Amino acid sequence: MPPRIRPTGRAAALVAGLLTVLAVTLPPAAATTSDKVALSLKDVPRTMVAYRADEGAEATNGDFQVPVAVVPGNKEPARNIKVVVDASGLKDIARVTEGGYGNCTGSGWVYTCSYGTLLNDGESNAPFDIVGLDGVEPGDSGTVTYTASADNAAPVTGTTRMVVGGPTLGAPGGETKVSGVKPGQPAALTPMFANHTTFPADRGVALHVRASDGLTLKARHSNCTYTGASSTSAWCVFPAGAAPGAAYRTSAPIVYVAGAEQLHGTLTYSWSASPEKHADHTVRGRGAPITLVPTADGTFGSTDGTVQVETTAQADYRPVTATVRGHVGDTVEVRLGVRALGPVTPRGNEVRGRFEVVPPEGTTVTSIPYAFEETDRDWGCDRPEEPGGAFVCDLEGEALSWAGEDDGTTTLVFHVRIDRQVAGARGTIRVYAPYDRTPGNDTAAIPLDASPAPAYRAVLRPVVWIPVTVAALVTLTALHRRHRRRAG
Repeated sequence: MPPRIRPTGRAAALVAGLLTVLAVTLPPAAATTSDKVALSLKDVPRTMVAYRADEGAEATNGDFQVPVAVVPGNKEPARNIKVVVDASGLKDIARVTEGGYGNCTGSGWVYTCSYGTLLNDGESNAPFDIVGLDGVEPGDSGTVTYTASADNAAPVTGTTRMVVGGPTLGAPGGETKVSGVKPGQPAALTPMFANHTTFPADRGVALHVRASDGLTLKARHSNCTYTGASSTSAWCVFPAGAAPGAAYRTSAPIVYVAGAEQLHGTLTYSWSASPEKHADHTVRGRGAPITLVPTADGTFGSTDGTVQVETTAQADYRPVTATVRGHVGDTVEVRLGVRALGPVTPRGNEVRGRFEVVPPEGTTVTSIPYAFEETDRDWGCDRPEEPGGAFVCDLEGEALSWAGEDDGTTTLVFHVRIDRQVAGARGTIRVYAPYDRTPGNDTAAIPLDASPAPAYRAVLRPVVWIPVTVAALVTLTALHRRHRRRAG
């Protein structure tokens, strides 16, 4: 080994001086690219129900997603982002197969997803489908690990715990209809369910109630949380759980209210044997908690229970009618339709209804013209299949959905030809509306006032002028022959 040479004296001073100059004059080391861009996996769920125990090997779940975001404040885009997902921690509770969506490839337990280049936004991919196994128990779990990286960002790693959920809890199938609910007054909903599996829901049971179309829920029960004091969503937890093969209902109803001008609303509810809390349900009820009590079993095989609510509010309509007036042979215009009397106006998906027109005897409807998207059209109502039938005019159809006036009327102009005089002839117009609770004003007459055809019109009719013309020709021919005989 050659001897190490140490600078001494003036040489040492020279080296030290050079180092000082270099330290002052050379630029600082460039910041690493990972200092400029950072990735985030904060939106990936930390816990997730993979499937329900009673589903076993028939379960398939493609809902697991890995959203990647760029942390705000970056100075450049994150380039060529990719995420490597390792699902080997699920081997005791599930298997994974190619599926999901996005730019993901892989096999076995490891999948890689490409996210491209992102500046300030995020992107999500679903790397695989989770397939269940037979023989699992509620609460069995495994872990998925994922690492996101980019060409110019440091890698970040996250994990999600996948849990085998409790048994499937079924709500009553079909829709239940409730009528007579008074707007502004409390009304009651009693949710029910059954556990038709062989597994107990021993981790507890959760009830999720959702109100829509103008209905709201009252925050009352202390084991329920709500999205507000008058909310459209409630989340109630029952720690006692549910036994296999048993059916239950709530010990007290969930209270809801319809708005003052609400005609119709919808309630839906679902049950879960995985009673996690919902972060957006921040208002807790102050009343006594509700519990679960046994009830008679039934057809409880639906995911959601649905209740259609009709209130006592009214959207009253009466017909707009007119007289068919003119001479025989005339085609006249008659404006027919409906007038909305309220006090409530249907909105959203609330059905407005229709009106039907039977024209007077002795007349023919030749067209019901309207314009749509700058195109003239001839029939704004469905024509009858047989003579004497009704023209059906849908208030939500193409011709009428936009035709409402400020005075509450919705009408079309009927072109009606008067074919003949019929003494006392009267057609009818009738309104059909689901929220019209005053049937006494739903029908009106369409009178016919037909005058005889003008004399000139009779002269011009072929049945008149053809015989006259023939007679004239015969007369002229006879005169011509007589003239020729005299001339000879």
